[in-house]
Amino acid sequence: MKDFNLDKLTRENVKGLSPYSSARDEYVSDGTEMIFLDANENPYQNGVNRYPDPQQRSLKSILAEQKGIKSENLLLGNGSDEVLDLIYRAFCEPKEDNIITLPPTYGMYKVLSAINNIENREVLLTTNFEPNVDEILSTADKNSKILFLCSPNNPTGNSFATEKMHQLLENFKGLVVVDEAYIDFSSQESWVSQLNNYPNLIVTQTLSKAYGLAGVRLGICIASKEIITVLNKIKPPYNVNELTQQRAKERVLDVDTVKQEVSEIMTEKDILSKVLLEVNFVEKVYTSDANFILVKVDDATKRYNQLLDKGIVIRNRTTQPLCKNTLRFTVGTREENNTLISALNQINN
Repeated sequence: MKDFNLDKLTRENVKGLSPYSSARDEYVSDGTEMIFLDANENPYQNGVNRYPDPQQRSLKSILAEQKGIKSENLLLGNGSDEVLDLIYRAFCEPKEDNIITLPPTYGMYKVLSAINNIENREVLLTTNFEPNVDEILSTADKNSKILFLCSPNNPTGNSFATEKMHQLLENFKGLVVVDEAYIDFSSQESWVSQLNNYPNLIVTQTLSKAYGLAGVRLGICIASKEIITVLNKIKPPYNVNELTQQRAKERVLDVDTVKQEVSEIMTEKDILSKVLLEVNFVEKVYTSDANFILVKVDDATKRYNQLLDKGIVIRNRTTQPLCKNTLRFTVGTREENNTLISALNQINN
């Protein structure tokens, strides 16, 4: 984007804010054996009696190397939802600014806009689930601070066309947040590779999906050093706890296991997609770059309840725009998928 000015997008109260300086910000351990009497902690060692590193330095170092960026380009949060909330609070003035979302998409964008008292301007995706670039740009005004692009998109599963993404990054006057929660299942390159080309680009990722760490809550924000500096001003000092940092480090270093699990999920997705095409009440199986499949059926509520009766919980997306009578199937293990296939065959009428 030409003539990008982060200062003009940042809220005035955030510009002048002095972030809280914790004990672990003022003294950063280099590993030397020290007696810590600075943070009013319980001195009896149990593994978690000390405050965690507020900047998650060792974890960031690993992630930065894996993603080909610098640690200064990273902010970690208590799940992606905290990361998204921080972006709202840093750049959107309540009752004044607006954000743009593209339904059907991840529902928390809308929830967070309401929590932060920010207008949410919705521009529906096209019938083939792509951004309507002209409509998005005409909907935006001088108070449009953030555009959310979920790619691969939830619940549709598709990755947005690269050309359309470039057009939006080049022409939208605010920040463009590309939510890549499902990027590890996609053949498309992460938009992290474009970080140096677009100063208005923010990429969010998560360890909840491919890495199997939904229970520890670890969200990732990747952006310019300048954007990360602003977000660090307002984040809680110890937002990522010690247990999460430890578990996340173990998992991201176990590269081979993660790759193997992703590969197995992709194989199972292909099998499930083919089976779904043979089910009588299935009208369409949408292409997916994620670990789930969106399917159009004859009666989504009926089929949802039938599967529920057989002990299988899926997601009924029929209330979402452009998703009437659709069901979303997360890809499970082979055993789980075989159980699902058996259930589908039983209700296949």
